[in-house]
Amino acid sequence: MTGLGRSRVEVTPLGFGAAALGNLYTPVDDEQAAEAVRAAWQRGIRYFDTAPHYGLGLSERRLGAALRAYDRAHYTVSTKVGRRLEAADGTGDDLAHGFAVPATHRRVWDFSADGVRRTLEASLARLGLDRVDVVYLHDPDDHAEQAFREAYPALEKLRAEGVVGAIGAGMNQTAMLTRFVRDTDVDVVLCAGRYTLLDQSAAADLLPAAAERGVSVVLGGVFNSGLLADPTPASTYNYSPAPKELLDRALRMKAAAERHGTTLRAAALAFASAHPAVACVLAGLRSAAEVHDCADQFASAIPAGLWQELRDSGLLPREEGPS
Repeated sequence: MTGLGRSRVEVTPLGFGAAALGNLYTPVDDEQAAEAVRAAWQRGIRYFDTAPHYGLGLSERRLGAALRAYDRAHYTVSTKVGRRLEAADGTGDDLAHGFAVPATHRRVWDFSADGVRRTLEASLARLGLDRVDVVYLHDPDDHAEQAFREAYPALEKLRAEGVVGAIGAGMNQTAMLTRFVRDTDVDVVLCAGRYTLLDQSAAADLLPAAAERGVSVVLGGVFNSGLLADPTPASTYNYSPAPKELLDRALRMKAAAERHGTTLRAAALAFASAHPAVACVLAGLRSAAEVHDCADQFASAIPAGLWQELRDSGLLPREEGPS
């Protein structure tokens, strides 16, 4: 377990990203969701991340139900604020937002202090918990002024009151996360997709700033939404069809990994987790089989020769990745 910043909250090096439990893209039934969490527990995963956004609260409800079988003192849960759920007429589905669930609620962007507390209270009710360990501001890209002026101070107050143990922000970009690291007292930031085998942009600003300030980084999206898990012409990159140039790079990386007796999935996990500023890699998991495969890949030793080949071939910058 690794501590988050200066907080007392700890996470395992491999975490469980629970967006899929909210029926991300395709449905997952209740038993499959519960089996995925049970498998994660069996494999030593003790950090679970969710959000109201994931399936309009379905991810939180399923995760909370599955975790009731375990001692609350022995696992870490994070959720997010910034998208408040309001009841809707329930007609139609939520696939426009990526989730195969009925449109029972609508999302309302709300980074006000009151919105932070109301959203967190609703999350606790769905999770069936009296506390969560980490709260992130969720994608405040277009709401920077309110996020820094109102939402962040509200999180600071919740931390001071002992309601949460650690606070931070979660985004798919590095510039604003770097601002959070430099200009606030966050414990952790969650950065998705910006430090991977295909995109090392976080190395330019976020990761050095976090290391300097003693802020922990949790990395999500290390497979770039699928391309680095199984590169095919149907693969997605950053939630859109993968460009041919990036597909070709991923396929070359996959071939190199196989020449060295490993897999592209294992290399992607190892690359992301090797940076000293990174406390945890979050993997999005939807089944027990995916959990076991991911845990196996994460535990795999990666031959040093692979990193050397990727650098020599120009597929990885000379200064990036394990030595």
